Amino acid sequence: MVSFILAIIALIAGYFIYGTIVEKAFGADEKIKTPAIRLADGVDFVEMPGWKIFLIQFLNIAGLGPIFGAIAGAMWGPAAFLWIVFGCIFAGGVHDYFSGMLSVRHDGASIPEVVGKYLGKGFQNFMRVFSVIVLVLVGVVFVTGPAGILKGLTGLNFELLIYIIFAYYIMATMIPIDKLIGKIYPIFGFCLLFMAVGLAGAMILGGLPVPEVTISNLVNMHSSPGKNPIFPMLFITIACGAISGFHSTQSPLMARCISSEKQGKKIFYGAMIVEGIVALIWAAVAMSFFGGVPQLNATMAISGHTAAWVVNESSIGLLGKVGGVLAILGVVACPITSGDTAFRSARLTIADAFKFNQSPIKNRFIISIPLFLVGFILTKLDFAIIWRYFGWSNQTLATIVLWTAGMYMVSIGKKHWIATVPATFMTAVCTSYILIAPEGFKLSQSISYSVGIIGAIAAMVIFLIAAKKVGEKKSINM
Repeated sequence: MVSFILAIIALIAGYFIYGTIVEKAFGADEKIKTPAIRLADGVDFVEMPGWKIFLIQFLNIAGLGPIFGAIAGAMWGPAAFLWIVFGCIFAGGVHDYFSGMLSVRHDGASIPEVVGKYLGKGFQNFMRVFSVIVLVLVGVVFVTGPAGILKGLTGLNFELLIYIIFAYYIMATMIPIDKLIGKIYPIFGFCLLFMAVGLAGAMILGGLPVPEVTISNLVNMHSSPGKNPIFPMLFITIACGAISGFHSTQSPLMARCISSEKQGKKIFYGAMIVEGIVALIWAAVAMSFFGGVPQLNATMAISGHTAAWVVNESSIGLLGKVGGVLAILGVVACPITSGDTAFRSARLTIADAFKFNQSPIKNRFIISIPLFLVGFILTKLDFAIIWRYFGWSNQTLATIVLWTAGMYMVSIGKKHWIATVPATFMTAVCTSYILIAPEGFKLSQSISYSVGIIGAIAAMVIFLIAAKKVGEKKSINM
């Protein structure tokens, strides 16, 4: 339990210390007029209060990832705590801050347009396609996940719940951001925070056996350690809560709503830290509720015992029926309020790529309807398969955004290491994973690790060569 509390303290300290370092490195300037002020359109560019934007951003990024991902990651043991803390502070927070603030600096542009400016047209076109695919996968995951939880809670037909959630998504994707999202998200945000605090309090007061971070405990506790090595499996499994490329697709939504660049630290870096705290709580609950990590692995091996089942069991077990239902509803609201903005972000990404004006509602329908048709078809696939492919795609997207942030720092004549060090690490993670994973090439650990490390070093060398050229070009222009 001591390690869990220290981990939360570390995340909070990370916000105030490292978050400030990131903000100063970027150079936030409150004198610059934001897109919400300069480009107000009453649909997507809408100025809103900072506290409301924070809660919306938190809900946008905190889907099932910091809950389902943390529960799955807990199967490796206390190593999950370290990844959440260090990943959140030094990778996820940096990623979220730069993706949001670079969008602010470029007229609220979607992340593929930002990437294209700093990494070139090739990466821009790749990101346009790749990010839309990731967003649709997210939308599908965040339809089937909450539908499964609601089915267990209400007994309603799964297909009917899918239709209901999709109907809401269509409405939320189409109408102005302040008319629905801006009104109900803050309420859901408080519900989610209440859920997390309630579970943490019940766990602490109940004296649950949360394992400590010790040398003897920093081993692979997974029930199938040979097939699931900590590196890179843990770093892909726990994405949201540590670092998630999906966040970079969501940040531009709020980049179009903030009124001052000084709000960026609280809204982008701060929301990532809060999500990390939520992930820590769920990881700790999963490791302790059933009596320990071995017991968690044993129960997860039983047919039907999914992460959604763990949410239901632990919420009701720790908070009672009333509190448990409220907690479960908070967990349901969490993915639904990320799924709708995933489809909204996909619409805006496509619109930005084709410069298709989104003020007329007819234009919004033209893009949205095909996206929802594809999403509905994908709900027929196995959730576990979609989640695994989403996990790798998600972290690959985050890696590209970190490299973009590094090149931005070079372009303004500042040190890039704050972004390129985590980018290098994530390059090794993503490369190793696709080589070793069952859904990848299924190669041996030795080959996968070797190629992953070589790939990361090569990426850094290529970056440094490109950065040198940018620096030389800048000197000539000066």
